[in-house]
Amino acid sequence: MKEDLEQFSMEYALEMILVFDDGGRITSANQTAKQRLEYGEELCGCYIWDVFPGEFGVMDSQFIKEYPFGMTIRDLSAYRKNRTCFASQVRLLRWEGHPGYYLCMAYDATEKDFMEKRAAQAEANADTALKVKSEFVANITHELRTPVNGILGNTRELMELEDAEEKLKLLRLVERGCNDMHAIINNILDFSKLDAGKFVLEPRKFNVRSMIDYVKANHSNKITEKGLEFFVTVSPEVPEEIIGDELRIVQILNNLLSNASKFTSVGKVTLEVLKTAQMNERVELFFLVVDTGIGINKADQDKLFKSFSQVDASISRRYGGTGLGLNICKQLVELMGGNIRVESQPGKGSIFSFHIWVDVPGEELLSDREQAAPYEMPQLVRSLSDIEENQNIWNYGEKENLEEIRKKMSKLILSVEMENWEKAEMFAETLRQLTKDAPGEVKSAALRLKMAVQKGDYEKTVAAHEKMQLLL
Repeated sequence: MKEDLEQFSMEYALEMILVFDDGGRITSANQTAKQRLEYGEELCGCYIWDVFPGEFGVMDSQFIKEYPFGMTIRDLSAYRKNRTCFASQVRLLRWEGHPGYYLCMAYDATEKDFMEKRAAQAEANADTALKVKSEFVANITHELRTPVNGILGNTRELMELEDAEEKLKLLRLVERGCNDMHAIINNILDFSKLDAGKFVLEPRKFNVRSMIDYVKANHSNKITEKGLEFFVTVSPEVPEEIIGDELRIVQILNNLLSNASKFTSVGKVTLEVLKTAQMNERVELFFLVVDTGIGINKADQDKLFKSFSQVDASISRRYGGTGLGLNICKQLVELMGGNIRVESQPGKGSIFSFHIWVDVPGEELLSDREQAAPYEMPQLVRSLSDIEENQNIWNYGEKENLEEIRKKMSKLILSVEMENWEKAEMFAETLRQLTKDAPGEVKSAALRLKMAVQKGDYEKTVAAHEKMQLLL
């Protein structure tokens, strides 16, 4: 019964099964082998090297092979009776219970071989297409940039010669259009490089606060001209100098601040830089861009960081843009080891935040008080120096520290109840400073409280305040 089952399973197996003896003569073959090799019944009596030429042989009437018996699979060419061949995967086994006999189990790999070659060809075609696309984008952006630069140069020369206000107004529109074209061209080029995986960061040492001053100067006029308030804060904990790609960090901040200004008609725009973690010479910087603009529905927030995507068509018509900027920001932030996120509600504004990892050069990782900012510090930071003399206030868990935290929390919630959000934000920053040495959960709660205050969200602020009280 057992032998009958073995014979049945071999006969109707999907693999080709050949049985041969010590002399290499095929004594038995299943139907699959007879059909695939096109020998029919004549297959029995042939030799194993007729099917696999050059792989097997006989010495002193004993079958010899080039590789050990077992489950090892080899890729061989199997020959049909008419000497045409096809790809196969072969295993050679001793037939247990039948001394002097061997099993050759072969699988027709024609389809697998075809698919592998097709996949390789498709990959080669994709690489070629990507190269052609990258070259095309590089060429076309260069060709576009040349006439735009010509128009921009001539326009600026005309602006110096022209006195009539009406004509100057038209020339300023042309200048703005050229600048917008430059931004679009640069976005397309950056997106192409990122998409092709050929974008390389260029880290170097630079001064953080000088960079922030530059960003502030770029946006201050545009934001204040709209009647908006513009606040910039750099935490004293942020190192004076870091090693990173300054150009790309500025690019991300410019994009986020431009969007904040573009989509905000009333209220304020805030930029804040914090140090949130440190591992040896590596420092995590956290950037927050807060606005009181139109806000974004929760369902639409996932679209923000996708390429060529905006919340809806009316956004593009009213405010312009290609939908590439935030996607590029996302990829740049990820290249710097971080991620970017958004919190927003329609009509209440948005908070865009991202973190990146940078290096600190040499021995320049100084204590908080040694990292005095060279630029004019905002009022809420300067106010902290009034109580800095008492060191215990800054040591989390000390009696003086906990008393100060409770005082600031009481004043914060009172300011919120009186809808004095600017003052509440000052107390929130003080709380964040007072909990800088606290356990991670407390530090996170203080940061969430500040973000809720900056957003002007009453419910989230109250919830975050209660969470802080429970943790304390």
